[in-house]
Amino acid sequence: MNYSIGEFSKLTNISIYTLRYYEKEVLITPDRKENGRRMYSENDVKWVEFIKRLKDTGMPIKEIKKYAALRAMGNSTLRERMAMLIKHRSDLKKRIFQSQEHLQKLDKKIDFYQSEIERIYQKV
Repeated sequence: MNYSIGEFSKLTNISIYTLRYYEKEVLITPDRKENGRRMYSENDVKWVEFIKRLKDTGMPIKEIKKYAALRAMGNSTLRERMAMLIKHRSDLKKRIFQSQEHLQKLDKKIDFYQSEIERIYQKV
């Protein structure tokens, strides 16, 4: 199935402005009809969802652009793309670990406040 830019925008929950930006940055390359209108496919849907996932997990646009360029080159870049994803996974795991540590510290502080509030207000 093919989608217009408006349909694709709604389907992917990405604004038309952002889709045009992605195209300008060569993150996506939709096909064009004879009249020049963009046509997006199911493969474009999957690709944009992957871009969103990379962004949501903290990969910088610069790296996503590099990944997109390698993807456009085809299978000869599979190893390099895999290496990028392995590095990104490692970075993500580090951030998750740090976030878990921060959450534990916050939980301890909240527990401290809770016990102090209970201690102080039980006397009143």
